[in-house]
Amino acid sequence: MGNWVLPAITFLPLAAAVILMFIPKERVGAIRMLSIVLSLIPLGISIWLWAACSHAGAQFPNGAQFGIDIPWIPALGVGFTMGVDSLSIPLIFLTTLLTTLCLIYSTIIEVRPKEYFWMFLLLETGMVGVFTSLDFILFFVFWELSLVPMYFLIGIWGGPRREYAAIKFFLYTMIGSMGMLLAILALYFNGGHTFNMLALAKAQPFASASLAGALVFWGLFVGFAIKVPMWPFHTWLPDAHVEAPTAGSVILAGVLLKMGSYGFMRVLMPMMPQQFTAYWKFIAALALIAIIYGAFVAMAQTDLKKLIAYSSVGHMGFVTLGCAMAANLKAPEVSRVMALNGAQMQAFSHGLITSALFFLVGVVYERAHTRDLAAFGGLGARVPVYAGMLAFCSFASLGLPGMTGFIAELSVLTGTYGISPLFAGLALIGIVVTAAYMLWMIQRVLFGKLNPKYEKMPDADAREIISIAPLMALMLFFGIIPGPIMNFFNTASKAMLGLLK
Repeated sequence: MGNWVLPAITFLPLAAAVILMFIPKERVGAIRMLSIVLSLIPLGISIWLWAACSHAGAQFPNGAQFGIDIPWIPALGVGFTMGVDSLSIPLIFLTTLLTTLCLIYSTIIEVRPKEYFWMFLLLETGMVGVFTSLDFILFFVFWELSLVPMYFLIGIWGGPRREYAAIKFFLYTMIGSMGMLLAILALYFNGGHTFNMLALAKAQPFASASLAGALVFWGLFVGFAIKVPMWPFHTWLPDAHVEAPTAGSVILAGVLLKMGSYGFMRVLMPMMPQQFTAYWKFIAALALIAIIYGAFVAMAQTDLKKLIAYSSVGHMGFVTLGCAMAANLKAPEVSRVMALNGAQMQAFSHGLITSALFFLVGVVYERAHTRDLAAFGGLGARVPVYAGMLAFCSFASLGLPGMTGFIAELSVLTGTYGISPLFAGLALIGIVVTAAYMLWMIQRVLFGKLNPKYEKMPDADAREIISIAPLMALMLFFGIIPGPIMNFFNTASKAMLGLLK
């Protein structure tokens, strides 16, 4: 497959979207089936990439595997530059997997299905492109490309307040993107007039402490933090999740939030290490606020979907906390590596667990037409398959041993404790409250007296099980056998920490 594997996995969904344009909208079955079948090709390539990627191979910033570098706009120093390493490949796999599962789940879509599936395939190209790009302009193009389909998915197929949620999502992300673009231009003009991310990571144009370097750092930081989203930039997330269609919420939580944490690890840590190490305590404090605040606000929710949305604020806080701890140069290297490994694992694990939970919210909403926790109760005996899946994923979310969430949070906490026992102790508050609200949610939905309105509620069907079961299998597999994926992350962590000096 050679060096063309990355353009192939990036643009095949776009090619599939083009093919869909020539299918009459009346042929809904063909549109659905073709979209799912064609989405399996990038998924297969991502699995091949993971298997083919050597731990000892080239790692950013000294290089990348399966790289391609073709001049695109030579006069501006812009190239069509792509490459992957141990940091990006798991996220590419997660993107392609969730896209296929979302398309399978979305076969129930009756309103403008052709446009819906077209938008999802275009969104996949944007998301995969972010993780394969090694040129800042190419990175920014894909970053913005992923924004447009999600805006329409929320605005057209969302809930009653979909227009408000879509505009809020768009404006928040665009404001962050504009600051990020200005920072990218500053790196270009101070880094040898190149947008090549490999070259900029080696040049480190703002290595010396300066006001300009601080402004560039915070311009990038805010753009990525909005996407994560970190407190206090998180307010767009609950509205977007609540109003988005089920598959939109899945891809929003499973992939789009990871683009922000990926920006921390791919851009800020290797390209602006001096600034990241200078501000690590402040970043860690914001992460702790997100962990504790997100957990307590989730506890207060009565809307099931909003509860899961706020849980993302807390869980993604562990990703940021791990990154911040790794930037403490005075800390033992083993603790820094462990915290960064945990951050990567938490991003991957959250993509599996929270995506499955949003699928499960959609399953019950399509039957009950409400997400009000007070309206449920006693469903465990009525829909046992659904109850089993909800309990399984909820236990994974609260960090039950044997699941990926436990491995991720344990790694972050262990690394954090080796650096700052106080920060680790404060982060434990979020874990305890998370366990409380997830167990409370299970109790309200599955136990107690059954609401007579739902006596004839049907259990999860084959489409829903097929959409959720692969995520459950991966939660369990990497929770019991974490060694292979943690070794993968360890390679990326050591490469990143080699620049934080």
